[in-house]
Amino acid sequence: MAFLYVKNEHDALDIYQETVLKAYMNISKLQNAKLFKTWITRILINNIHTRNRHYNKFQDEETEDYIGDFTYSNIEEKLDLYDAIDVLEEKYRTPIILQYFYDLTIEQIADIINCNENTVKTNLRRAKKKMYDVLKEEKNA
Repeated sequence: MAFLYVKNEHDALDIYQETVLKAYMNISKLQNAKLFKTWITRILINNIHTRNRHYNKFQDEETEDYIGDFTYSNIEEKLDLYDAIDVLEEKYRTPIILQYFYDLTIEQIADIINCNENTVKTNLRRAKKKMYDVLKEEKNA
């Protein structure tokens, strides 16, 4: 019954466990044993409504829109990108991460890794070339 409401096995099992726990803790309040099925079903439905109130309270339209654009091809592309970054030597990896994941400028990167700005530019250019080659190989494989 919980699964029919929430359409998610994990959430349904959580609701089921919460229902069993509440029923066990409050069984002494049940006055007529013949009404057990109705009583426990009511507890289950109350737990579902409690979960839905909590869930709806924290839902955000922007989050839903963002999740809606999420596709498996994006995941695969990102995993390939992360793999390509992992292949890079440290002197190339750090500037790439700082520029593209932290949006830092060449000057800021040079200050962080304590080197010349031209060296950062060269390392970024070489890193991009190596990443391009790695991604090209993976795509052709």
